[in-house]
Amino acid sequence: MKKYVTLPNIITSLRIVGTILLFFIHPFTVAFYMIYTFCGVTDVLDGFIARRTNSISEFGSKLDSIADLLFYSIMIIKIFPKLLEVLPMQVWYMVAGVLIIRSAAYLLAAIKYRKFASLHTYMNKVTGLAVFSIPYFIREPYAVMVCKVIAIIAGTAALEELIMHIVRKEYKPGLKTILHI
Repeated sequence: MKKYVTLPNIITSLRIVGTILLFFIHPFTVAFYMIYTFCGVTDVLDGFIARRTNSISEFGSKLDSIADLLFYSIMIIKIFPKLLEVLPMQVWYMVAGVLIIRSAAYLLAAIKYRKFASLHTYMNKVTGLAVFSIPYFIREPYAVMVCKVIAIIAGTAALEELIMHIVRKEYKPGLKTILHI
């Protein structure tokens, strides 16, 4: 049990708590942005500290993925109504394409490796940062163009991960880019 209680895993757990708090807070308020930003900072810190302290683990990686999925699930609930109001169908078609590719990558990995496998690639990190930025500008006039760019970035990241799963014979969670295959 002690091997699971590491500083990075505690930070990731704090992000999970912050995410749950966000569920109860009205979006686009000062309190929302404060906790939202806290969740973003902890998302960056957990991995940074894990690498610096040589405490990277498969458990920590899975906990981080769970925290990410929970965070984005709650953000969909909280932010989705504003996104529906602001974004045209073209952006939603792009998002659907990204989700199809991402689902194919997860499904292929689950079948091929017989477990949940998510890669923390550089492109996935860029995607995470880009998607994370959406609530800060969604009410701005340039929001649609930025969301299209973010969808392209996300699609590229999802396609990279799918290709990495296709060409790899075994799961290697430390891969950061398709160039390392």
